[in-house]
Amino acid sequence: MADRRKDPDRDFALGRVIAIVNDKGGVGKTSIAANLAGQFAGAGYRCLLIDLNRQANLADDLGYRGAEVDDQGAGLLGSVLASTPLAPMIDVRPLLDVVCGGARLEDLTPIMVSRLQHHGRKAFRVLGDVLAPIAADYELVFIDCPPESTILSDLALAAARWVLMPTKSDVGGLVGMSLVAERFLLAREVNPRLGLLGVVLFGTGSRSRAIHSEARQAIDRAFGGESPRFQTTIRHAERTAQDARRLGKLAHELEIELAAQPAWWEALRSNIRAPRVSATAASVAGDYRALGVEVLTTLQAAEEAERAEPTGSTSELP
Repeated sequence: MADRRKDPDRDFALGRVIAIVNDKGGVGKTSIAANLAGQFAGAGYRCLLIDLNRQANLADDLGYRGAEVDDQGAGLLGSVLASTPLAPMIDVRPLLDVVCGGARLEDLTPIMVSRLQHHGRKAFRVLGDVLAPIAADYELVFIDCPPESTILSDLALAAARWVLMPTKSDVGGLVGMSLVAERFLLAREVNPRLGLLGVVLFGTGSRSRAIHSEARQAIDRAFGGESPRFQTTIRHAERTAQDARRLGKLAHELEIELAAQPAWWEALRSNIRAPRVSATAASVAGDYRALGVEVLTTLQAAEEAERAEPTGSTSELP
């Protein structure tokens, strides 16, 4: 991967910023952001997570809610107001830093409404402006976007180089995806380099091939023809999702706990009554690993294609 610290150019510094967006809630945005960033960090990539969600669900997935360092979005809000570089919470996991979200982000919407009235859509570039000075320190940056908050999501779309869009196969998820597809085009007015990295099906049966096919056809229609779709799907596993939030651990961390816990009959014989990690944790962790490989492969292929283009040419983004 290219070392972006050697190039101060804003666009180059933001070249690995991935916004995870869908206007519908409950389609896996936070889970995908946390698990991809956590697995990449575990593999040795320095990663940054930015939480734009006022509910701050990343705090539950990563287990820092209520900690002294959880500023509920005050730092992010202050950076936008003062146009100063973001100051992440360091090493939430080794090599994984986080810019916290939370209730203080409620104040960001009226601030942006005022700026839009005075400066038009260029006002949305502010998140990229305060992210660019630190983005070069990271190999991957993920922005977890909130549902049904167009202004906060538009901030992410104006800062990002790529969009990763999770969706469920139900009507709500696909409608939310279609709404983002429309705003994707608007975002490119202020961020012409924005590209669609891919769409991923979340919370679906691993063998639901007919449903997957129908959903992928809907994805193609939303983006006007053949669209980049990841082959990996993230399976539905309610118990693993509950374990993750209860323990503040990611799927691959639950997988490690699963391997270490005694067999159920040993626990019964030893009168061990602690809650057990669901056996589905290993399968879910495998899904995220497979998605991570696809994301990295797609990203590297796009960067190689861009480097191969003649100077001054305009790339045709997916």
